Amino acid sequence: MSSNNLLRKQVVSEIKKRRLIFFIIILLSFFYLFISLIFGDMGFLRYRELNKTKARLEKQIDDIKKENMQVETQLKLLREDPFYIEKHAREEFGLARPDEYIFQYER
Repeated sequence: MSSNNLLRKQVVSEIKKRRLIFFIIILLSFFYLFISLIFGDMGFLRYRELNKTKARLEKQIDDIKKENMQVETQLKLLREDPFYIEKHAREEFGLARPDEYIFQYER
């Protein structure tokens, strides 16, 4: 019985080693997956960085759209409104009618 008992202990010991190895492999796999999910090319940190870039670009697009609308409005006024054309010519180019004088003050 002693040899049978010794054999049983060896088998139990081998089973424990295999379970430990299996557990370590599973644990390392989960650790690798966790690190990949956080720091990988498609990880959480990269996702946050891309979201910030997306938000910044969307804000730039909105600003450019607002500026474009202002330019379109100004262009429409320059094409259609004679009073705006006159105002623009006076302010931007310093033009005046023949019977007017322009006084410019330095600031």
